[in-house]
Amino acid sequence: MDSIFTKIVKREIPSYKCAENDRFYAFLDINPLVKGHTLVIPKREVDYIFDMQNDELASFHIFAKSVADSIKKVFPCKKVGVAVLGLEVPHAHIHLVPLNKETDMIFSNPKLKLSNEEFQKIANKIYTQWVKDNE
Repeated sequence: MDSIFTKIVKREIPSYKCAENDRFYAFLDINPLVKGHTLVIPKREVDYIFDMQNDELASFHIFAKSVADSIKKVFPCKKVGVAVLGLEVPHAHIHLVPLNKETDMIFSNPKLKLSNEEFQKIANKIYTQWVKDNE
């Protein structure tokens, strides 16, 4: 049975796309800690990030870096935090969270409630910047 993230990759479940290439996909977290909170996943379903082959893992992180660079331009922040948790969804993923203070990345914090329009606007800004940065 496919994970929810595999269903997103297959476009069976909608998402707010921030970046995509042939191997990886980035989209907004629908329960964001802050505006711009993005998930990056391999399109290939793999449960545990360290089960990835070295070259795939390296490419995954390079793709995540390109997304983080675009997020930082769209949402001016001190840094873009990176977290790999992965117990709740059996599909490797990286959280990218714009940070202005350490507490921005406490996952037990209340999540933002955004409208579909707000999510789409944020995703479009990140995607447009990412495309520009990767031309």
